[in-house]
Amino acid sequence: MQTSVQTDRSPSFALLHWYDAHARVLPWRSAPGAPPPDPYRVWLSEVMLQQTTVAAVQPYFARFVARWPTVAALAAADEADVMAAWAGLGYYSRARNLIACAREVARLGGFPDDEVGLRALPGLGAYTAAAVAAIAFGRAAVVVDANVERVVARLFAITDPLPTSRPAIRAAAATITPDVRPGDFAQAMMDLGATICTARNPRCLLCPLRGPCRAEAAGLAASLPAKLAKKAKPQRTGHAWWIERDGKVWLVRRPGKGMLGGMRALPDDGWSARADGDATPPFAGNWRKGGVVRHGFTHFDLDLQLMLCDGAEIGKPWHDDAAGEFWPVATIDAAGLPTVFAKAAQLALAER
Repeated sequence: MQTSVQTDRSPSFALLHWYDAHARVLPWRSAPGAPPPDPYRVWLSEVMLQQTTVAAVQPYFARFVARWPTVAALAAADEADVMAAWAGLGYYSRARNLIACAREVARLGGFPDDEVGLRALPGLGAYTAAAVAAIAFGRAAVVVDANVERVVARLFAITDPLPTSRPAIRAAAATITPDVRPGDFAQAMMDLGATICTARNPRCLLCPLRGPCRAEAAGLAASLPAKLAKKAKPQRTGHAWWIERDGKVWLVRRPGKGMLGGMRALPDDGWSARADGDATPPFAGNWRKGGVVRHGFTHFDLDLQLMLCDGAEIGKPWHDDAAGEFWPVATIDAAGLPTVFAKAAQLALAER
């Protein structure tokens, strides 16, 4: 890996100087120039921050470290409790990988301190391994997330569209990654992209890298990085069943693998790309519509028709042969439902 030598004229020097004065205060960070933070906190935050905003992550991070303050504590946790605590953050495969990784780190006796060792852990890709290596262990790793992609594409005026430009962006980022304070540099690049070199209306007049920025000089900053046009997401439809009796609602556990794997949920019909039509409920009854939940996933949009049935209408004890549990409606928030089913629950509660 090619890294830069930090001089008082280098972009890395200018950026670190800016970071010393303007670093965001975040609960998983150390102050600029301070000793590195606990690798557990760095790793946990980076996993949570994948495709999720800092504002959304902060309360989840606080609850996780309060309940599981060490990687060993998380490794010993019940998987269902971790999945429930993760509910609402989305991308639930991250939570399953989180548990697997914590258990492997506990078995090893601690986190590996370099990218190679970190990449061998469950769920750690190139970005997360580089971020933990740089921030927690001071390794001169090239850390490239979406914010860094934007900064580097503009700094070097890389006009090829994403995702084809990613190798060029990574190579360019390597040329300015310093051997000193690499963790602070990585976080400085993230902060610059989040607060100054933003996707829309970049604040170029305030940018510490304005001088060497080729896109700013060419008047291209706001148009980079270029992106290929997104394809329209397919539309799916489905039904979810709200089965309530004696103040409790029937919840199922979704299969461990696949969409929303391992999460508690309302029973549903599996969703599909078919046109909306009749779906077979779990049992015969006087079912009525309770509203439609519209929810966007990464690769498709979903219209989920909520169907309601009162307890008095439940005939035979169908649940004796079904895998699930009756959960108190009064504490439905504690069930850890994924967002799409939490929305459905809110519709059902509004109908009660």
